[in-house]
Amino acid sequence: MTIRAVLWDIDDTIFDYSGADRAGMRKHLEIEGLPAAYRSPEHALDVWKAVTDVQWARFAAGELDFQQQRRERVRAFLGRWLSDAEADGWFGRHADHYEASWALFPDTVPVLDRLAGSFRHAVLSNSTVHHQDRKLRALGVRDRFEAVVCAAELGISKPEAGAFHAACQALELDPHEVAYVGNEPDIDAAGAVAAGLTGIWLDREGQGGRPELVRITGLDELPGLLAGNTRFGAPDTFR
Repeated sequence: MTIRAVLWDIDDTIFDYSGADRAGMRKHLEIEGLPAAYRSPEHALDVWKAVTDVQWARFAAGELDFQQQRRERVRAFLGRWLSDAEADGWFGRHADHYEASWALFPDTVPVLDRLAGSFRHAVLSNSTVHHQDRKLRALGVRDRFEAVVCAAELGISKPEAGAFHAACQALELDPHEVAYVGNEPDIDAAGAVAAGLTGIWLDREGQGGRPELVRITGLDELPGLLAGNTRFGAPDTFR
């Protein structure tokens, strides 16, 4: 099997979404004030993450559009009804702090540099092209990727096979020629495998426990894996 391209997830894979989101929300709450329902900023941050996960899943399932999921996150977090304009304003103020905290993981650019001459690169994300393209440009890496393919425009999202196949089609490659790297074991790695790609789970937190998946704990392990130099204890996918 010859891998010719790497397809990338963005959030919490190459971009520290969780870190930026928590830092941005912490700053936002310092200015807006901590809602009475929360006993501490850490409690509020944990609830914000849980609310985000729920509403993002609704967006990925097609129940909400991108702007609607943002509004529903705000309403659920604050525990009260707000008009669309009020919810948009609250989220927009948070977004200013969130975007000020945007950063790539330290291993992202070094690994993209190491892989640049050997593999083609593209993005598949369960977001919108507008949002992710703007993010990649702000982070200075948009030119590293031939294509940015996103669920909102496709009408289907990971882990559906059609999402992975659409990204492969954008590269004009067959699924078996493409490796997918993402931080979610089921949505990213297992979904990619089911679609005929080589799925690689980036387990930055060292959760483990999924021996059926090809797993790395940092992007610095990826070049060796793609070159077939080591299996990292994972299934014998690269031959």
